[in-house]
Amino acid sequence: MGVPTRLARVAALAAALAVAATAVHPGAALAEPTPAQARAKLVKLNERADQLVEQYNQVNETYRESRARYAALDAEIGRKDAAAAALRRDLMAAVVSDYQIGSVDGWARLVGQGSPEALLGGVASLDEIARARAAKLRAYEAAGADLRRRHAQARAVLAEAEEAREKVRGRRDKVDRMVAEQTRLLRRLGAFRTGNPASPGIPYTGPASGSARAALRFAFAQVGKPYRYGGTGPGSYDCSGLTQAAWRSAGVELPRTTYTQWSWGASRRVPLTALQPGDLLFSKGLGHMGMYAGDGKMVHAPQTGDVVKVVDLNDYWRNRLAGAVRP
Repeated sequence: MGVPTRLARVAALAAALAVAATAVHPGAALAEPTPAQARAKLVKLNERADQLVEQYNQVNETYRESRARYAALDAEIGRKDAAAAALRRDLMAAVVSDYQIGSVDGWARLVGQGSPEALLGGVASLDEIARARAAKLRAYEAAGADLRRRHAQARAVLAEAEEAREKVRGRRDKVDRMVAEQTRLLRRLGAFRTGNPASPGIPYTGPASGSARAALRFAFAQVGKPYRYGGTGPGSYDCSGLTQAAWRSAGVELPRTTYTQWSWGASRRVPLTALQPGDLLFSKGLGHMGMYAGDGKMVHAPQTGDVVKVVDLNDYWRNRLAGAVRP
């Protein structure tokens, strides 16, 4: 076999391997999306990411709450365990005392006292001691039953926390993959903004007053800081993390996620035609939210690759608003 023949076979084999690789990884043979295609894909990706991030926030909050409940139960069990141990020591001391003195000897001493009055007084004392010991025994038994019940409750809460933690891990993996894809598309479009965690923001000069003004001044002071899913400040925020932090600065404690903030505001809903500065704005599907700033503007933390900013409400959301809540 000559050299040209061997080279021809090597070339043919390389071509066959290239075809096989394309079949296994079809994306490798596809051209990169055009800017228009990338923007269209990014819009859909952002909408999906909004939902996924808030789901992640929700299960993460469930985990945190379950762990906090378990820690509180564990501390309570420790206190009750100490109380039960003290009751047990009292009972043991009583048993040892009975063993050393002996109840029969005690009766013998009473009978030897002579007078009926002394005998009755001694009997009353023994009866009182017996009642006290019986009360201690009942208290110890009740403490033991309560401890067993609390231990079972703590185990159930801990199991709930572990289940939530597993969900958090699964959600986080999905969000991380989506964030990586968002970042790739944004960088391709030259639209990725890193933001500045130390941004001084901008002053709020709108028409709000009272606590709403305090919340908006805080939110505007975060303008320019990066969006980060799960972010609650001070260097980065996601959408519900920003609204929670802003209203906390005004003395109002909101729940953590868009879903819980929407539920919290069930009795505080306001028509979209009667918005006031400081009102919380929610997108359809509750994947995203912001805060009305007045004059048709909204301040919000948008999505990966962007920063906290003020936008024109109509241009940004148009018909995507689900409703508003007034804290």
